[in-house]
Amino acid sequence: MPSSAAISSRSVYSLIRSLLISAVVLTWCMGTFAQDSSNPAVGLGPQVHTALGGFILGYDIQQNGTEGLLAESLALAGGKDSAAVETFDQKTGKILKIVTQQDSTFNDFVTLGIFGNGDGLVEEELSSGGFVNKRVYGQMNPLNGNKFTAMWTPPFTKDDLIISMPDAQGSPNTAILYFDNGGSFDSFVMGANVAANTFTAPVTITDPDFEFNVSPVMTYDSKINTAILGGSLGCFGCSTQIGLVNLSRGKFSEFGGLGFGFVNGIAVDSDDGIVCTVTEDDFSVEFYNLATQTGSIEVLQGATNQAQSGGDVEYDPIHKLFLIGQEFSSIAPTGSSILVYDTKGNFVEAVNGLSLPASPAYMALHPSARAGYVIITPALTSLQQFTY
Repeated sequence: MPSSAAISSRSVYSLIRSLLISAVVLTWCMGTFAQDSSNPAVGLGPQVHTALGGFILGYDIQQNGTEGLLAESLALAGGKDSAAVETFDQKTGKILKIVTQQDSTFNDFVTLGIFGNGDGLVEEELSSGGFVNKRVYGQMNPLNGNKFTAMWTPPFTKDDLIISMPDAQGSPNTAILYFDNGGSFDSFVMGANVAANTFTAPVTITDPDFEFNVSPVMTYDSKINTAILGGSLGCFGCSTQIGLVNLSRGKFSEFGGLGFGFVNGIAVDSDDGIVCTVTEDDFSVEFYNLATQTGSIEVLQGATNQAQSGGDVEYDPIHKLFLIGQEFSSIAPTGSSILVYDTKGNFVEAVNGLSLPASPAYMALHPSARAGYVIITPALTSLQQFTY
């Protein structure tokens, strides 16, 4: 099952696929999410629908704010499209502003995420038709200004494509996993401070378990300034690897992982040094202690087959919870679920009634409210709010 940290465009970022929606009544105060986060209602809230009716190419929400960010593309005749970048209100799901729009174009926008203290980052793919000729990147800092404020200029060549870029909100720094699509096809990791537009020297990752074609996943540990990768050759029964890129020293190391097949998702509890991954073939979840490089593995709650393997994994550092997306629920009789685990590997609860796509769907969290947004099928034109 291919994976990516953000749901995105024609090349690296893409999703596919039957919509099940249920509703709950949410209590709101202070102009944002419900603030009684100790025991919120578990379920679904409002949806975000794209302004033009196109499919979503990347999205994120402010973890300490009220807005969200998405990019969309609406297909037109002749292979062209209408492309737009929009902000939305997390409380209501309403589009706040179309920040920019291009009509009858071969270009696309891709939301890469929200970084630091609310710096929205968007990639623009420039094309004359068929292939992307150039990629440029715009910042919206702060996001709630609802406009582009500066260019972001990573030291990429025209053939470098981003695989993963964890938002790591609250930290000025993050990591970028990317690959050379112009010859070597090598994977690289570099550190970045998005707001300051600064970068560390790239580290080449030579282990084939982390090549772009086997869909490696990555998270960022801000406490030790380290990118943490999960990868595998992906064949049935293939073992997994956990990669560590120390961005302060520019050093790569790795240790053998648990589980088999693709690593579909990864997240880290930086305070306690715990990494959570999910693997495809054995529909399992793994918990690793970074200090000892040891871990434990268990089958996902109620799972009985590979179709019930986990997808994206995200971490709520306030309530110390890992959230795991699951396209085919092992808890509910139909639809998709989000399974919630604590850092000791105990199953806590499930959010049911979703319809997640086949490719792991990024769960954008607002931890203080125990809430978030995730893309849903069938058309991939909507985001669904959930509480946990």
